Amino acid sequence: MSQKKIGVGIIGLSAKGGWAASAHVPALKLLPDFEITALTASTLQSAEEAAKKFNVPHFFEKPEELVAHPDVDLVVVSVKVPEHFKLVEAALNGGKMVYCEWPLGATLEEAIRLDALAKEKNVKTFVGLQARSAPEVRYVRDLVQSGYVGEVLSTTVVGSGLVWGEAIDQRNQYLLDKKNGATMLSIPFGHSIDALCWILGEFSQLTATQAIRRQKIRSVETNELLSNTSPDQVAVNGVLNRGAVASIHYRGGICRGTNFLWEINGTNGDLIVTGSSGHLQFSNVTIRGATGDEKTLVDMPVPAKFIEFEGTGSDPAYAISHAYAQVLSDIRNGTHLVPTFTDAVLRHRMLEAIETASQSGERQTL
Repeated sequence: MSQKKIGVGIIGLSAKGGWAASAHVPALKLLPDFEITALTASTLQSAEEAAKKFNVPHFFEKPEELVAHPDVDLVVVSVKVPEHFKLVEAALNGGKMVYCEWPLGATLEEAIRLDALAKEKNVKTFVGLQARSAPEVRYVRDLVQSGYVGEVLSTTVVGSGLVWGEAIDQRNQYLLDKKNGATMLSIPFGHSIDALCWILGEFSQLTATQAIRRQKIRSVETNELLSNTSPDQVAVNGVLNRGAVASIHYRGGICRGTNFLWEINGTNGDLIVTGSSGHLQFSNVTIRGATGDEKTLVDMPVPAKFIEFEGTGSDPAYAISHAYAQVLSDIRNGTHLVPTFTDAVLRHRMLEAIETASQSGERQTL
């Protein structure tokens, strides 16, 4: 493995677009140690079309064939959340390393089972919580760890979910059914708050409120009003394990005002992170701060040492390309830079505690 290219098989790569095509393919092409060797799509014909478009030598309709192929070392699962469990399970049973998009499973139970299977098979796993890999997020972490704000006293986040607003396109309509496990809580909130917890520490206790304020959401294509069973308002208050107080509010759709604001307030300074949306994992981010005797915030561009690939945060491949550079280090050097399935279980447990708190009205201890 250390001497040859790492063969990547992508489950869910379409010639017509989608996340795998816009994020994973361009990211992998930036790293010569990876080679996309195989793919699957919804039909054999669409798989063949994708193989021609992206110059991939092997294409299959059945994921089991991709997993079994000797040229595939790392299986990337980039499909809708309800399909994650069976596809990741098949890849693990085939003894292959796995990179699965977040959320790992539709439920905490699925995530726990997949993590246990990965440990049983003794294979490396990665989960797509790529906000941690974004240069801006790593810079904020470095600032906090270096004492820029002193002891963190509190943190506040306001974010817009993009989806779950007034209207929705056909591609994303499955997000309106909470049973599919792809909700505002699990996706934009989950990605962003994973980065927050990575930097500031996990929740030790929390309370939460969720609400469905838009019972019906309009279809962009047909103007039909579609039922929405996924909360479009999420509010969480709690205490982090280092003592900081946290307050987070996510709302569906897009706002004419603030679409992402994250404040970190400490004994010696303040950091203000703003973005184009509540999806920190693909948002154009700016950082401002003030420390010590400074009275006004100043712009804080990300230093070059955090940036391996040029681009902008809104480019789907930007954070993913940095994530794959870390995946490469984890495979070659045995580092732990990218979240694993074990890390994913921890995040699923946090989301489960939020669900429980919002349903019961009781404070949850983690």
